[in-house]
Amino acid sequence: MPTFDIVSEVDKQELRNAVDQANKEVSGRFDFKGSDSRIEQAEYVLSVYADDDFKLDQVLDILIGKLAKRNIDVRCLDKAKVEKVSGNKVKQQITVKTGVETELAKKIVKLVKDSKLKVQASIQGDAVRVSGAKRDLLQETIALVKKGIAEFPLQFQNFRD
Repeated sequence: MPTFDIVSEVDKQELRNAVDQANKEVSGRFDFKGSDSRIEQAEYVLSVYADDDFKLDQVLDILIGKLAKRNIDVRCLDKAKVEKVSGNKVKQQITVKTGVETELAKKIVKLVKDSKLKVQASIQGDAVRVSGAKRDLLQETIALVKKGIAEFPLQFQNFRD
């Protein structure tokens, strides 16, 4: 029986490379001379430090550009509120969301069931497995999910005949 998985993953190495490139650009730019602007990474949590809100926005713009060049979808970034650290210095936590969250998985399953296609969708941990009798139905399901879920980056893996 043909199946495929709907997942949301971010390549950790590409993320690290993008952060390193952004830090390198920030340290080399003239408008950041003498400032303590940087990005620190711990697994899938990024901490962006800057001297003020304006520089924080500029560092975020640089980071987003580097992520886009490395094919990391910026819709997976979850920004926390900006915190004051000391004096004028500010910090912002950014969580890189991986895996299909339970609410989104339920929404995908409901979308597939409401479509009246003859496929079954089930939640498998942080992924959604879709199985059907024919390959064409699975391809229609992929198109349906791509059109229906636009607010979160999804990948379709393990397509088996």
